[in-house]
Amino acid sequence: MELGPIWRANLRNKTGPILIALQIAFTLAVVANGLFIIQQRIEKISRPTGMDVDNIFTVQSYGMGEDFDGQATARADLHAIRAVPGVVAVTSSQHVPLSGSGWGTNRQTSTEHDAPTENAAQYMVTADAIEALGVRLESGRGFTAEDVEYPKAFGDWPDKVIVTRAYADALFPDGGGKPGAVIYDGLGNPQTIIGVIEHMHGAWVGWDKLAHVMLVPTVRVGEANYYVIRTESGQRDRLMPEVEALLVGMNGDRVVKDLRTLEEIRDRSYMGDRGMAVLLATVVVMMIIVTGVGIVGLASFAVRQRTKQIGTRRASGARKRDIVRYFMVENWMVTTIGVSIGAFLTLGINYWLVTSFELERLDPVYVPAGILALWGLGLLAVLGPARRASNISPAVATRTV
Repeated sequence: MELGPIWRANLRNKTGPILIALQIAFTLAVVANGLFIIQQRIEKISRPTGMDVDNIFTVQSYGMGEDFDGQATARADLHAIRAVPGVVAVTSSQHVPLSGSGWGTNRQTSTEHDAPTENAAQYMVTADAIEALGVRLESGRGFTAEDVEYPKAFGDWPDKVIVTRAYADALFPDGGGKPGAVIYDGLGNPQTIIGVIEHMHGAWVGWDKLAHVMLVPTVRVGEANYYVIRTESGQRDRLMPEVEALLVGMNGDRVVKDLRTLEEIRDRSYMGDRGMAVLLATVVVMMIIVTGVGIVGLASFAVRQRTKQIGTRRASGARKRDIVRYFMVENWMVTTIGVSIGAFLTLGINYWLVTSFELERLDPVYVPAGILALWGLGLLAVLGPARRASNISPAVATRTV
């Protein structure tokens, strides 16, 4: 089949094909970039946290009154919670991982004034922190009861810490981030790394240093503390109200609140990413539907306008499959023009997203994949009108002459 006659036929009524080609170009740009962003969001949400998220819940104890002793209360609470059947381990903490709320800290590997520093999320925990969080030690050891300090004032930091492998590597790029290594705070106070965690996420899921975490063995000075409680598999939901009731009954000088699962906390932190993925998925689906409907409409219009031409071809010996092929090739030509324009538009939009919103550069595979998908969509959309055209009787068509 010669492409020239088909091309010239389109030029005689070019408004429709031009609009469809532009629609296809815009669809390719939106679909390719949209799917790439969706894939990034899914990967972000699905990142392993390093913790036993499914079996952890948290609750906050908030003391009231001038005589409230937060540290003594924490001692009693931890002992009582640890004795509940089904509880694997519990630790206190000033904040909860993955919550979007936390304390950042800076450490460096020397006391020199211009020594580079690295940031991390810091958690003040107790002896069972490793077990309570469900993280795995790569090397070294966890905290013991003797390591845990109950300082009289804020800022009295213990001299032992546990860090994640990601944070150790950032502090010691040469590989020196092992148990026994010494790091320093901003005042030059030394702290010895006694253990290295394989992997753990901190507070801020949008931070590029989310896996930079440091644990210090201390109970916070103040009236508020969170308890991070890990249960045996499948026991979390049953134990949550039991632990809450236990804490309420132990001390009437405080408020027990924020009883939540770590799974719920994580999902809430990723709510924006999940919403973005759903919104983009909706836009992508709508764009595909609108483009497909547009192709069907253009093909149907062409069939109605060319009834005489189709009848003449049938009368001169054209087979049904020749008529179908004609419209398929015609649509392929329009689609090819559209995706050719769309490929450049896709890269242009991605460049704008990268420079304006610091998104990642588009994976090149999305462009050819999008082109193939739109070719397939175009051929599928035009198939129905093309078959209707092939069924036009030569006798019926020639009556319009």
